[in-house]
Amino acid sequence: MKTAMWLYLFMFLAFFDLHAQYPILTPFAMSLGAGPAFIGWMMGMYSLTHLPGNLLAGVLVDRNGSRRYIVFALTIAGLILLLQAHAQLPWHLLVLRAASGFALAFLSPACMTLLASLSSDPATQGKYMSGNGIIHTLASVVSPAAGAFIVAKAGYSGTFSTLGWLLIFTGVMAFFSVPKHNPALALHKPALPDKEKLQPGLAATAQPTVSRRYYLLPFFVSCSQGVLFFELPLSQGQDGMVSTGILLSLLSLGALATLCLFFLNRFSPGIRIAAALLGMALCFFTLAAFRSIPAGVVLFLLGSAKGVLFPAMASLFISLGSAGRLGRTFSLQSIAMSLGAFAGPVAAGQLREYVSPYFIAFVLLMTALMLLPPGRSGRLSSYAPGWNSPAA
Repeated sequence: MKTAMWLYLFMFLAFFDLHAQYPILTPFAMSLGAGPAFIGWMMGMYSLTHLPGNLLAGVLVDRNGSRRYIVFALTIAGLILLLQAHAQLPWHLLVLRAASGFALAFLSPACMTLLASLSSDPATQGKYMSGNGIIHTLASVVSPAAGAFIVAKAGYSGTFSTLGWLLIFTGVMAFFSVPKHNPALALHKPALPDKEKLQPGLAATAQPTVSRRYYLLPFFVSCSQGVLFFELPLSQGQDGMVSTGILLSLLSLGALATLCLFFLNRFSPGIRIAAALLGMALCFFTLAAFRSIPAGVVLFLLGSAKGVLFPAMASLFISLGSAGRLGRTFSLQSIAMSLGAFAGPVAAGQLREYVSPYFIAFVLLMTALMLLPPGRSGRLSSYAPGWNSPAA
């Protein structure tokens, strides 16, 4: 539990730092002379450079543990932010965001793997994932408004410098506090029968095949999030940083409201995922078609659906992974999300003159809902943390 508390603290500081940039990156790029299409590529490039980092992280975290990669990601990302404070041209920002995307690609697989390795009980793992979601959401509640406030007081350069030093300080704390090896992975590895020890191939063939459609889920969800983070600041204008920050905070408050409902972990991930996808899709359709409804109300409801979705996805991918391969499982999930976060803003930037980006997000989420594997073909509906657990 001590390790989990340290992880929660580091993730809170890291997520605070990252989400504080959301309402200010677009106005900063516009102040450097960037247009909407370039901003879409800038935001997408950050996610595209996640891919090589995710590919490396999956194998390296399983082999060497999480600690060194958590420290690396936080420290390097902080140094990049210090350089970002002195960007003078749009392409400077593009290059630095690409470098930051590669560095931070190691953070999520490393943290999620270490957190999942703290227990082998599905109900406890579900609680850890909900706790991670709560910490993430708490940080994102205050950070967008805080980022906009810091810019108003210290300017762009002072804001990026402050956030950069915060990440570096967090990396130093992680170096002294995170255990060198994932503590419980050895305990989670099931003992193989003698026949499987003599013929390792039998154990591999016994593993159930994972449908590729599972990885379309984080792809489409991340696409829709990328569309939101692209369009919302543009719709508020260059002088609307404070209103953008408040709206993003309302989004996070909605997620916090449902993340605190721990009894939801007793429902099947399939039920939670389907309900959340439908709710998010309807919220994006409302943003596109019903402008008279206050955006704050819609974003709060959208956040509530996200608060149901992300712990359910985490439980799903834990159930799909196996002992000693959680890093690879979360790496593949991160790759899917990186591809989605790249494609979403780029597509929105190119199509914004022809169709509302929010309608694009609606179509993406409805597609994800239709492509969910049916319950009889996999563990999407059958796996339910807590129902079959002694702790339930």
